[in-house]
Amino acid sequence: MKKIIISTLTLAVLLLVNSPASAEGDAVKGKKIANKCKACHTLKKGGKNKVGPNLWNIVDRGIAEIEGFKYSKAFKAKKGTMKWDETTLNTFIKKPRKWEKKTKMTFPGIRKDAKRADLIAYLKTLKD
Repeated sequence: MKKIIISTLTLAVLLLVNSPASAEGDAVKGKKIANKCKACHTLKKGGKNKVGPNLWNIVDRGIAEIEGFKYSKAFKAKKGTMKWDETTLNTFIKKPRKWEKKTKMTFPGIRKDAKRADLIAYLKTLKD
């Protein structure tokens, strides 16, 4: 019985420590990864929208809240109900079309947990 409890606790700790949502990324590495985003997004404060909306101050911003950007119907439906918190960003960046099948975003995603954590750490720095 004790072995089962210890094994379960060990597994729970390992899952928590290795979970992408709890992983602390490296913003310096994330800045390099963000170069992939620049093809479709602006990362500068006050920058114009491109094919995708400006990503300045995206972490904890509500979904579909950039004025003047033409969001897909799928994203408009989420406006006011969801925000781009770290968990949502992590899931979306992993595989955008799995998170939202009707997204216009053609980016295939970033499969490696550490790279997504690094990118999100960098995106967190893009704020006032």
